[in-house]
Amino acid sequence: MSIESTLKILNELTERGIISDYALCGAVAAARYIEPVSTYDIDVFVELPSSSKVITDPTPIFAFLRERGYQMEGEHVVIDGWPVQFLAPPGELGDDALESARTLDVDGISISVLRAEHLAALALQTGRPKDHMRLAELVKSSDFDNEVFESIVDRFGLREEWRRFNAK
Repeated sequence: MSIESTLKILNELTERGIISDYALCGAVAAARYIEPVSTYDIDVFVELPSSSKVITDPTPIFAFLRERGYQMEGEHVVIDGWPVQFLAPPGELGDDALESARTLDVDGISISVLRAEHLAALALQTGRPKDHMRLAELVKSSDFDNEVFESIVDRFGLREEWRRFNAK
């Protein structure tokens, strides 16, 4: 299982104009900032080339991948052993996260990854126990900018959730 070849496919989807933009999110993105945890898949926020931020027709993505021999398994496409889930960014926070993503070099491959502050805000918004565990780790990360995070919390109406999280 080579994550590098999977990342190259994501870049090719962008280069060919099948998607306008993407950024790794979820556990694989969080591993950039905190201790990696075991994960089953790679979650990717994608934006299609249109005026809508919603994935209304993912057919071009799946057609491109099928042409290269990749198969669907439930809600994932398995790319060189990695189940990949293509997701529309969830609401305005997700859109902001995608627009603010960082470009990183991973073994000579340029990839887009959500910022730690957006990953933390998304975890706060989602609110599952595993998200709260990730949030607690992200805020301790040396790459975490508390001022940026506080701004995101205020802009997206997460102040009460943040207060409750800190009270625990």
